[in-house]
Amino acid sequence: MNNNSKKPYDVAIVGGGITGTSLLYVLSKYTNLQKLVLLDKYEELAHVNSHFNNNSQTLHFGDIETNYSLAKAEQVKEASSLLAGYAEKFSPDAILLSHKMVLAVGNQEVQELERRYWEFRGSFPNLKKISRMEIAAIEPKVVEGRDPKQEILALLSDKGYALDYQKISVSFVEESMRQKKEVDIFLKRKVISIVRDRAWWKIMTSAGEIVAKVVIVASGPHSLIFARSLGYGRELGILPVAGSFYRSSGLLRGKVYTMQIKKLPFAAVHGDPNVNDPAETRFGPTAKVLPLLERHNWGTLMDFLRTSVFTWDGVSSLFKIITDRTIFLYVVKNLLFDLPWIGKRMFLKEVQKIVPTMKIDELEYGKGLGGIRPQVVNTIKKKMEMGEAKIIGKDIIFDITPSPGASVCLDNARKNALEIGNFLEEYDFDEKRFEQDHKFEY
Repeated sequence: MNNNSKKPYDVAIVGGGITGTSLLYVLSKYTNLQKLVLLDKYEELAHVNSHFNNNSQTLHFGDIETNYSLAKAEQVKEASSLLAGYAEKFSPDAILLSHKMVLAVGNQEVQELERRYWEFRGSFPNLKKISRMEIAAIEPKVVEGRDPKQEILALLSDKGYALDYQKISVSFVEESMRQKKEVDIFLKRKVISIVRDRAWWKIMTSAGEIVAKVVIVASGPHSLIFARSLGYGRELGILPVAGSFYRSSGLLRGKVYTMQIKKLPFAAVHGDPNVNDPAETRFGPTAKVLPLLERHNWGTLMDFLRTSVFTWDGVSSLFKIITDRTIFLYVVKNLLFDLPWIGKRMFLKEVQKIVPTMKIDELEYGKGLGGIRPQVVNTIKKKMEMGEAKIIGKDIIFDITPSPGASVCLDNARKNALEIGNFLEEYDFDEKRFEQDHKFEY
């Protein structure tokens, strides 16, 4: 990887996680751009939320995420299929393939899942409805020890992808470097400021200046810091939600999700095999607000204050959001999960919805596991932004990418590649070849 900056570049990408590296791959392989650069402040790619320890490792297709409407699920399926196609072809070592199911427990949930099956089966023909006996054959621990009078139902797919997003990020860069173009990767290169100088962007870094025609800032919640410094996104604030995981021995053979709450952008508790150690099952996530933009990195406290939702408008927005009874109860319960002694026992009850025989000594807090979800709050509309967070300026794009950002990274890269066409003359993006190369039937 190069250590000497060359200028000017056609496009500079700030951020070496799955979002930034996927865009580098798309621009290097499917456009006529010749000079590209990617910058990251860490010494390794995908060090923050794309690291395999910092996310649930799930490739979301929308079929078992029960807080998605059918329209949303169809969009996520189409977008995520691009990454599945890439991973199968270029990064198979980053895949752990297993079955996955969403589990309904109790009469109310069973009725809701039954209704969902009939609504979704046309768009997701691989999704099967299975009853107690079939669940027991596939996931014995889900049925073992459960009250035989308790109603359960599950929707099952044989294509449950766990992905190591860090490995895929590295693969994106390796593929980019093979394209016989001028592609520079500068690690340990912290971006200090981005300023406009006539027709160019000047990026001041810890090791000198980078000049580019177009800049894409793909650094999660830090993207909002740079956006605000340039006058964009003033109405937005970041509420950093930390997700934690517990782990146990491999009690599950595949992914088992529980029914999600539609009002919440956060996943309900689920059990997943660890992509790099299938003998380990992770349960989570819990969710709590931390004043950090990166988990376990207190050096990002000041960064949080620069994007904080705790302004006058932000606080009034939070008050409106938190007074919703569903959200309030969710927040309180997750705060209790972190209390000494009682927290683990409360979380055990959540896990026992999946594995009824789970005992307290079989559940271990996953120290060092979990990342930060940058939940975007619109302080003008006074609500949480539930989807993609993207700010487009003059020859610059800021991606904040809340969930399912990693799953849809290639589709997001396609959108950015198309948008760059509005910035540059004599620019060509071969979208048809891009789609053909990543064709995947789910």
